[in-house]
Amino acid sequence: MARVRTIAIDGPAGAGKSTIGALVAERLGYLFLDTGAMYRAVALAALRRAVDPDDAETLARLARQVLISIGPPTVRDGRAYTVLLDGADVTWAIRAADVDRVVSQIARVPAVRSAMVEQQRALASRGRIVMVGRDIGTVVLPDAERKIFLTASAAERARRREEELAARGEHRPRPELLAEILRRDELDSHRVVAPLRAADDAMIVETDGMSVREALGRVLSLVQRPVAT
Repeated sequence: MARVRTIAIDGPAGAGKSTIGALVAERLGYLFLDTGAMYRAVALAALRRAVDPDDAETLARLARQVLISIGPPTVRDGRAYTVLLDGADVTWAIRAADVDRVVSQIARVPAVRSAMVEQQRALASRGRIVMVGRDIGTVVLPDAERKIFLTASAAERARRREEELAARGEHRPRPELLAEILRRDELDSHRVVAPLRAADDAMIVETDGMSVREALGRVLSLVQRPVAT
C-alpha cells in the first residue's frame, strides 16, 4: 500500500477549502497550493495597473508576466499561507472587497486560466501536493488520486466570511456578503471555461454545522486511505 501523491479539493467560494487544504497539507507534510489565490493575485495586479476586466488580451499578458508564489505562513496573523506577488506580501490584499468583485470575471478569461493551469500542473507533477480550487478535480488534475468536493450552504459561507473579516477588524453586512457569494457561485458555475462542479469521482463533504476540526477530520479520513499498488 502507498500514500496518495495528489489531492484535489474543490468547492464554491467560502466553503473552507483553503483552511482545510492547508491543514491537510501540514498534517501530511505535503506542498499546499491554493489556486484561487493565484487568480486573486492576478486580479489584484490588474486592479493596481487599472486593467479593464474585459480586456482579455492585456489580462493574458499580465498573467504570464507576474510572479506569484504561495508558501507557508511567514507572519502569525491567522493566515493559512503567504502569497507573494512580484516579491511583495499580498496575502490579505487579495482578500479585499474590490478583488472579490472582479476575480471571477478575470478567472473566466481562457488565456488567464491557461497560464495558471500550466504552472499548477508543473507543481503537481512533483507529487505530494494538496491543491485547492474550483476545477482541480475536473480540469487541472483529472487524474488526482483523491478528489474532495467541499461545500456548505450559501448562508453558512456568508456567516463564516463575516467572522473571518471581523477577526481582521473589517466589518461588512452579512446580506452584502451573501449576495456576493451567490453572484460568484452563479459566475463560477456557468462560465464556459472550467465551470465549478464536482468531479464524477469526487467525494462530497458538506460542512454545515461542522467545526474546522470536524471538517478536517472528515477530509483526512478520506484522503488517508492508502492507495493499492
